Amino acid sequence: MRLHVVILASIASVSAGRPWGAHSAAFKSSAFSVPAGGSLDSAKSAAIAGAVEKIEDLRATIVDGGSVVPELGSKSSAILAAALEDFTSNADEEDSSSTAYDRGVDEIAAAVDSQLQVLYLRQLALLRENALQKYRTDTKTSGSSDYEAMLQADAQFAREAEDATREGSDWSYTAERSFLQAVMNNIAESGKKVSEIQQKSAQQQQTAMQFLQSQQQMIQQLQMQLYGQSSPWNVGVAYRIPDTNFNLQGSYQQGRANVQLSCVPDEYAPMLGPNGFTNGVGPGNLGLSLNLSV
Repeated sequence: MRLHVVILASIASVSAGRPWGAHSAAFKSSAFSVPAGGSLDSAKSAAIAGAVEKIEDLRATIVDGGSVVPELGSKSSAILAAALEDFTSNADEEDSSSTAYDRGVDEIAAAVDSQLQVLYLRQLALLRENALQKYRTDTKTSGSSDYEAMLQADAQFAREAEDATREGSDWSYTAERSFLQAVMNNIAESGKKVSEIQQKSAQQQQTAMQFLQSQQQMIQQLQMQLYGQSSPWNVGVAYRIPDTNFNLQGSYQQGRANVQLSCVPDEYAPMLGPNGFTNGVGPGNLGLSLNLSV
């Protein structure tokens, strides 16, 4: 019959991997291109048309909206059961025991199931992305270990994928689950390598600081051997010779004395007058600093 050829072509298009629009168009063409010659053909056409309308609603949510449909498995079972029930109720009673009737039931089940499975696989991809997002969030914010976050994400995916699987079908989410686990393992390995690099860098910095501290201690020990016990007193004195640019500086630090004579122009001399505010030694000529280390 013409209906059989169209429906089988629709099923073949699903296995060939056509986009959803081609699948839906094949369904609709099969629903309206069947001649109204026999009761089984008409019943089959009506059953498929009703299933297509319900599947379109699911497609709008999953494919167009990118959202997960809760309990997709039970809803898929309901759509398939309704299509078979429509076919049974619209077929003549004398045809219910014929071979054509049984073949029609099988063809409707295969055609509707193939379209629902396309949506099922699309929803599995959404569930996988949600599980990956949960894994990344848990490892960064909740303080959970990579292993704990991986278990929680995997459990979430398995639970939601099981709800999306139609009971009694050959649908399986094993491949998607294995892919999810592989991705999480790769992320964990990458994070582990980054942690190891950071830990090695911190250890190298700590080793360098310990080396510098040991060198400083050795220098201090050598100074003690050469100059004896260092004094806790640190004294500094600076004196500018009046009416000259010479500045005399003296310091005593860690048991060592240092005297320095430098020529530093007095930039404020014109402002102080020919003799300055005072004659002799004053704050402008003498500086004193005292530091005691305990």
